[in-house]
Amino acid sequence: MPKRKRGITGDAASIREAIRKRERRVVETKEEKKPPIATMAQRGQDRRAEETEEQRNRRLSDMAQSGQERRAEETEEQRNRRLAVMGQGSQQRRAEETEEQRNSRLAVIAQQCQRRRAKNRRTKNNRCDNGTTEE
Repeated sequence: MPKRKRGITGDAASIREAIRKRERRVVETKEEKKPPIATMAQRGQDRRAEETEEQRNRRLSDMAQSGQERRAEETEEQRNRRLAVMGQGSQQRRAEETEEQRNSRLAVIAQQCQRRRAKNRRTKNNRCDNGTTEE
């Protein structure tokens, strides 16, 4: 009388082994198919370089609209958290900037203030006695 074999034998064993090999190949190909982040970033840059001004404006408009919708739906707590994170990022950037970078940033801010003041002066000078602006 032959010895009784334990476990899975014959066709069932080879089928299971084939399934395991196939699953391993699927996992490996998924890993290989994932493009590195640098490749994805390069593709995005290439796409943006080829887009027309109209396409660019549309893309930026869509981004702005989705941001507005997201902010409209956020709670006060979420808003405060978002602003706190932004503030921390600004503080960290300023802490890491060189004196030259700081001077450059402050010069840009001063220039913007000068433009705003000049614009406000022009607007005030163009007002009529009744408070409306002249055409």
